[in-house]
Amino acid sequence: LIDKYLYAMRFSDETLMDIMKRFRRELGNGLGRDTNHTATVKMLPTFVRSIPDGSEKGDFIALDLGGSAFRILRVKVSHEKKQTVQMESQIYDTPEDIIHGSGARLFDHVAECLGDFMEKQNIKDKKLSVGFTFSFPCAQTKLNEFSHKQICCTMDYDADIMAVVNDTVGTMMTCGFDDQRCEVGIIIGTGTNACYMEELRHIDLVEGDEGRMCINTEWGAFGDDGMLEDIRTEFDREIDRGSLNPGKQLFEKMVSGMYMGELVRLILVKMAKEGFLFEGRITPELLTKGKFETKHVSSIEKSKEGLTKAKDILGRLGVEPSADDCIAVQHVCTIVSHRSANLIAATLGGILSRLKDNKGNPRLRTTVGIDGSLYKMHPQYARRLHKTVRRLVPESDVRFLLSESGSSKGAAMVTAVAYRLADQRRQITETLAEFRLTSDQLLEVKKRMRTEIQNGLGKKTHDSATVKMWPTYVLSTPDGSENGDFLALDLGGTNFRVLLVKIRSGKRRTVEMHNKIYAIPMEVMQGTGEELFDHIVQCISDFLDYMGMKNTRLPLGFTFSFPCRQTSLDVGILVTWTKGFKATDCEGEDVVGLLREGIKRREEFDLDVVAVVNDTVGTMMTCAYEEPTCEVGLIAGTGSNACYMEEMRNIEMVEGDVGRMCVNMEWGAFGDNGCLDDIRTEYDRAVDDFSLNPGKQRYEKMCSGMYLGEIVRNILIDLTKRGFLFRGQISETLKTRGIFETKFLSQIESDRLALLQVRSILQQLGLDSTCDDSIIVKEVCGTVSHRAAQLCGAGMAAVVDKIRENRGLNQMNITVGVDGTLYKLHPHFSGIMHQTVKELAPKCNVNFLLSEDGSGKGAALITAVGCRMREQEEQKS
Repeated sequence: LIDKYLYAMRFSDETLMDIMKRFRRELGNGLGRDTNHTATVKMLPTFVRSIPDGSEKGDFIALDLGGSAFRILRVKVSHEKKQTVQMESQIYDTPEDIIHGSGARLFDHVAECLGDFMEKQNIKDKKLSVGFTFSFPCAQTKLNEFSHKQICCTMDYDADIMAVVNDTVGTMMTCGFDDQRCEVGIIIGTGTNACYMEELRHIDLVEGDEGRMCINTEWGAFGDDGMLEDIRTEFDREIDRGSLNPGKQLFEKMVSGMYMGELVRLILVKMAKEGFLFEGRITPELLTKGKFETKHVSSIEKSKEGLTKAKDILGRLGVEPSADDCIAVQHVCTIVSHRSANLIAATLGGILSRLKDNKGNPRLRTTVGIDGSLYKMHPQYARRLHKTVRRLVPESDVRFLLSESGSSKGAAMVTAVAYRLADQRRQITETLAEFRLTSDQLLEVKKRMRTEIQNGLGKKTHDSATVKMWPTYVLSTPDGSENGDFLALDLGGTNFRVLLVKIRSGKRRTVEMHNKIYAIPMEVMQGTGEELFDHIVQCISDFLDYMGMKNTRLPLGFTFSFPCRQTSLDVGILVTWTKGFKATDCEGEDVVGLLREGIKRREEFDLDVVAVVNDTVGTMMTCAYEEPTCEVGLIAGTGSNACYMEEMRNIEMVEGDVGRMCVNMEWGAFGDNGCLDDIRTEYDRAVDDFSLNPGKQRYEKMCSGMYLGEIVRNILIDLTKRGFLFRGQISETLKTRGIFETKFLSQIESDRLALLQVRSILQQLGLDSTCDDSIIVKEVCGTVSHRAAQLCGAGMAAVVDKIRENRGLNQMNITVGVDGTLYKLHPHFSGIMHQTVKELAPKCNVNFLLSEDGSGKGAALITAVGCRMREQEEQKS
């Protein structure tokens, strides 16, 4: 019955010969220049050009990353009388959440474990060569590509990543160390793959035709073009449909350990449904994906205790098998694993017959290095595979060699010293040196910021000051008694938000928020002021409908994140548009007035506009609601700005000497009078010259998200012109302003090691980069963002020191509320900035607190504080 049921899984030798021929065709397609891009079997060159010849020596480290655990080995190859290999290794677990998390976390984890291993081996001070086995498809253009020195950037040890080796290649190299005839490596485990030594003259994708190179076939994808449809069964299709990568790796899904248990489970479910097994009983366990594992298949197939195991395993699935059921299930397992061995024999046969033809010998003598759990653990697998291979390729003498610790030791064997062109390195370092600011330079920036702050606060100097220090008329931070429903508007970029914020005081203070986001089209940003404010009022109207609150006259706070001169809490005169806005008839006008006129024109609802709020002040207020020591706000995002609580006596623009008021610094314009020219580079000047507002906001252009990508792009163009990048070719993309968004900087810098990620980001930008290019791009990004964080820190140091001196304190604790994508998303920005503040303002103990929605919740809190102050005034009078 079962034979009839699974006859599609049993192959005659004729069928296997046919599959072998198909696979040979695929090998040729993968190697050909014109056919490679459509080939399923990718035939990736590995740049491993020879098997060990016995003269290698040295002390190497090998990393082996390919599944849920990874190994680190120290391999010493020595030459006393004969070549010997000494190995010490340690296994490190990779937690689930890291496996499924970001590349950055994975490689951080690897780097940490490597540090731990080197410490235990007492070799942190030695510079050792590292071979890195990476068992995932990986297109290489050089031996040490992809991992390179990135793993060492942030660790306190020195290691040189010399070679990236695929585990299959590692297996071949290890066996090649013991048997010089070894020229094929196969893995048959969770996944499956093979590599072999191909003649260079046949590898179109690599220059040169002398000698040989190891090719990583990535044969798991054989059949992805439909080539194996005639032998795939309904069960194979079901597995594929339910997999993470439908339509991909179809051959692997028919043969590898990862899917074998699942195949058997699907067959058992179908047979049970049709009443052939377990008297038609089907349990939830039997229907659960992954409940029947490949190791179960291996146990059930053992000749002696197999049937007992079957009873036990099926019992756990709740199906209460009869003796006949157990025999039937054992038979199903045998057929599925036998099919796997047969298919691998056919594809291996294709490689062997190709090797034989390459050599032109009537008989092939060769060794195949094999590794992988399925081959090692499964009772009859190896025997079946060897027999079938000998039948399919009779004119060959094949020795199968089980690789021990193949992948890692192989990586050490293959480790080859890589060097970069010293001259190129020196020039790039010189170019980037201008961005590396010394402590003295940063102190000087802090001192100049302090001078500009004084100028902005002084009555006589204010008009000519670059850092405007606008009074905000916010006289206090929240005290916890705020209460009520408030509307907040948030306009600061291409999106516009309307929020309803319900603040409740009392023992358990709560803030509940509802909001909607609306886009502001480019034509509105750059149209007339009336169109812009009509659009805003239209969005408010939609939101009030949505919340069902058209009839209440709510107090409103308007977060308006552009430079404003305030003359009271509810009057804000727009000084200049920034961030790409250009709406006419707004500059010099009161934005609250413009909003009120827009509401009048619509005649649908009325609102009590209490406060115009700058997002920086909102950020400070939100944090102050949670943390009363917060008296500074900082935005480090698209733009850059800060505010803080200044003593009234120092604000000469405003009447009164008692108490404090929050000043909106508008520090982005720091340097507009030329006081930062000595640290601006030619790239900063280029970015400024081509911006919407040349000569304005120069400090912001050196440290805010909107411009960092542009600085990077300008440096990359220069390096490309000088022949150091992208083979000297400046693509159209690279010439496009604004293409290099700051989020790319965050992504590129976030992975210590994953240069493949960097390459794919660059490819999305149409920049075809080699691995070396990626390293340089990464270094450029790091240098530019490092300087940005330091400059931002120098400005902040000036602010907190000013507050400390205002209060006549020797030491001061203070909290800064921060918001902004650059601060939140960039992997290193916040850390470098904190460190800079610490070094430049040692007498201040500064705590940075991430603000939750300063522009929305903050605006509501300012409105609430404003309403509270208004009531107090009314009561007095």
